[in-house]
Amino acid sequence: MIGAATDIAVHVQGLIRRFGSLSAVSNVNLDIARGEIFGLVGPDGAGKTTIMRVLAGVLRPNAGTVTIEGIDVVSMPELAKSQISYMPQRFGLYEDLTVAENIFFYGELFSVPRAIRRERTGALVDAAGLRGFERRLAGQLSGGMKQKLGLICALIHTPKVLLLDEPTTGVDPVSRRDFWAILYGLREEGVTIILSTAYMDEAERCSRLALVSGGEIHHCDTPAKLKQAMPGALLAVSADNPRAARDALVGAPGVLGLLLMGDRVNVRVDDADMREPELRERLAGRAIPVMAITPVEPAIEDVFVALLGKERRDG
Repeated sequence: MIGAATDIAVHVQGLIRRFGSLSAVSNVNLDIARGEIFGLVGPDGAGKTTIMRVLAGVLRPNAGTVTIEGIDVVSMPELAKSQISYMPQRFGLYEDLTVAENIFFYGELFSVPRAIRRERTGALVDAAGLRGFERRLAGQLSGGMKQKLGLICALIHTPKVLLLDEPTTGVDPVSRRDFWAILYGLREEGVTIILSTAYMDEAERCSRLALVSGGEIHHCDTPAKLKQAMPGALLAVSADNPRAARDALVGAPGVLGLLLMGDRVNVRVDDADMREPELRERLAGRAIPVMAITPVEPAIEDVFVALLGKERRDG
């Protein structure tokens, strides 16, 4: 929960960004607290990257205000950039430079004093697990190592707000874990982190989430509270033939959604206690053996689909 106004690192009000006749972002309002890991979750084309680029001062909005650490990003973008580090989906590493040379370049770019840069570099290289790779060309690094090097370069000037646009896309699980360990450490230092992600397990790790669709923020809260807001309840149906079970439950009374998950079907229903025996009866009537029907906690993906689906129906 955000407290007093002085706790707010990022304030966005009435943000609109159009590309010709296309409205990429429509009336976005956000308050993000210092030290928060704030996630933007949504499908491709939802507007996440456009929001990020406006926050970074790379794009000017058509309307609205963006304030980061008390600085108006729209009217004073260069001043705001001293407080921000932006890591886009394809971070601009120089592949013909070594790891150490890339870090040195970004330190010079941000005018980081030599002594501070040396100390900061050592700590970040150790945290990223890149010790011993300082002389390797960036172009010869794995995808995960490139992303961690990109994060080091983004952090070398100690920004107060870190903007990460899908930073772990295509990164192996071990590197993703290391990447998040660095983010947790930054949060402890009071750095505000805003990231967009397509990985729902990463969304669960954020302090708060904004569900983005069609250029609008439809819901914004902690992962736990978003799950509580999901209409209905989730039942896991374990069956010998889960595909047949799913097909048999299409259109059943009280069924709000179905999702095939390996050897089970996740069934979203309006009332779990009422519908559980009805589901058993319906499947038995179609000669589909059921091993178990158990309540399960929804994932953020379930919540996103359910909440946006409800809004479309209400609309």
